[in-house]
Amino acid sequence: MIANASSSDGEFHPPSISDFFPPNILEGLGLPIEFTRINLVQVLATIVLILVFVIGTRRMRIVPTRFQSIVEMGLDFVRVNIAHDLLGRKDGDRFLPLLTTMFFMILFMNITGIIPFLNIAGTSVIAVPLLLAVVSYFAFIYAGLKKSPKNFFKNSLFPSGVPPALYIIVTPLEFLSTFIIRPVTLTLRLLMNMIVGHLMLVLFFSATQFFFFTADGIFKAFGVGTLAFGLAFTLFEMLVAFLQAYVFTILTAVYIQLAVAEEH
Repeated sequence: MIANASSSDGEFHPPSISDFFPPNILEGLGLPIEFTRINLVQVLATIVLILVFVIGTRRMRIVPTRFQSIVEMGLDFVRVNIAHDLLGRKDGDRFLPLLTTMFFMILFMNITGIIPFLNIAGTSVIAVPLLLAVVSYFAFIYAGLKKSPKNFFKNSLFPSGVPPALYIIVTPLEFLSTFIIRPVTLTLRLLMNMIVGHLMLVLFFSATQFFFFTADGIFKAFGVGTLAFGLAFTLFEMLVAFLQAYVFTILTAVYIQLAVAEEH
């Protein structure tokens, strides 16, 4: 699935944004839906995620198996290091299903970007990051309204301690920062990291293919360097896949924590 590095003209062709607009693989079947390779990757990641947790939690043992231990470690990471640390035990347990689903959904869809024959992240098109940002946004508003139905929007837009004369400046800024910029930045941070990661991996490995099989003479040696960079960047993308899942989830928890703070 890595983009071809060369064509009949013998020139190098780098990856482009068209990689994120693959053709409809159901074209010609007469179906009223569009289903691309990225949609297939998203479905496969979801199926694998469900199977991992069904198998890992179906027959829990007091002395866990190795696989059960790995699943429990992942669940404990979200529960302890994100939910409880930021929201406390009560609110953390209340929002734990949302935060756990969000973390592992992003992680599994991110990691498809380095899996051979998939080679693209399920989060590298805007639909998934935008959907998750909308969910995070409404969870934040729900938490605030649940905590303080009468004062949530008032306290968000008119923070205490600010001279009333400055509200004409502060209130529009608070509205933009709290209700507009947060979901936008959540969406773009995840999306752009996955787009750039895919383009860099395709660039390294397509260049390797070009140097090894198309370039002449001494230029073939450059393929060793691009291959080394590609393998190193693959390891880096594994870290990015985890970090982006962690950052998105922990920011969602932070926003919820701000919504349920005592001043609301």
